[in-house]
Amino acid sequence: MSRTTRTRQSQLDEISKQIIEQLQHDGRKSYAEIGKVVGLSEAAVRQRVQKLTDSGVMQIVAVTDPLRLGFSRQAMIGIKCVGDVTEVAEALSTLPAVDYVVLTAGSFDLMVEVVCEDDDHLIALLNQRIRTLPQVTSAETFVYLKLHKQFYNWGTR
Repeated sequence: MSRTTRTRQSQLDEISKQIIEQLQHDGRKSYAEIGKVVGLSEAAVRQRVQKLTDSGVMQIVAVTDPLRLGFSRQAMIGIKCVGDVTEVAEALSTLPAVDYVVLTAGSFDLMVEVVCEDDDHLIALLNQRIRTLPQVTSAETFVYLKLHKQFYNWGTR
């Protein structure tokens, strides 16, 4: 997909942007409440939300605290690799402990966030699943000590 096509597809009208911003502020807000803010009926808001989710513009998910769910270790892993970096990204994306994969420029080819049950789980993930990929030349782990900020309400453009 070309950059022009992606840009054209991601352009939203002001009402759709307002709906997204309302849901970013409170994902449990009813369609009727959103409709009052944006000037649409509940049914019209429901249709727009469905189109936004179907098109991949947004997701509606429950954001959890991993610590309270029994996952005591989170880390960001910087990965250097050779060959086609997208192949490595695809392989890492299939791992249940991996929740974020991004191709980067700079010191690392990929940044991968993982949520693990404990340090043993993290070690096993690194040694048995990540470092064993033939294209991976190195992996540097940044263990999270404390999550200071995590918000999803950055708005729209």
